[in-house]
Amino acid sequence: MQIRTITDKKYKEMEIHVCKESVDEEVKKTLVQLHGMFDGSFTVTNEKGDKCPVKSLEIVSIFAQGQKVYVMDKDNRYSISKKLYELEEELKEQGFVRISKSEIVNIRKIKSLDLSITGTIKVIMKNGYETYTSRRNVPRIKEMLVKNNG
Repeated sequence: MQIRTITDKKYKEMEIHVCKESVDEEVKKTLVQLHGMFDGSFTVTNEKGDKCPVKSLEIVSIFAQGQKVYVMDKDNRYSISKKLYELEEELKEQGFVRISKSEIVNIRKIKSLDLSITGTIKVIMKNGYETYTSRRNVPRIKEMLVKNNG
């Protein structure tokens, strides 16, 4: 991979070009990462009621509780006005996977899976947050881990 920086007065905005002879998995993965860095932010509401942006790459977990949907980053929990299924659809190409009926997680933020509990798997996130999934979700999680680390 080559990275080149060109400075010229004809460029009023920054441009990023991805060039290759064909669109392969490397190109697709690079595009997803670029879109995640530059496009992927959501407007959320903090506990004080203030609106603020959260980048999708910073999100650890998104879950439904009661009638609300919450977004959790490394340190905070926010409410969001979107539905869980809408967020799942928007974020599936950025490495988010559904682990239960009420939760999706950022596969890049998983620290480990604890298989010691019968029938249930503890998902331990890098920020210390712990959640659970059933064994039937393991193939999907495994597929996403391989896809995002390969």
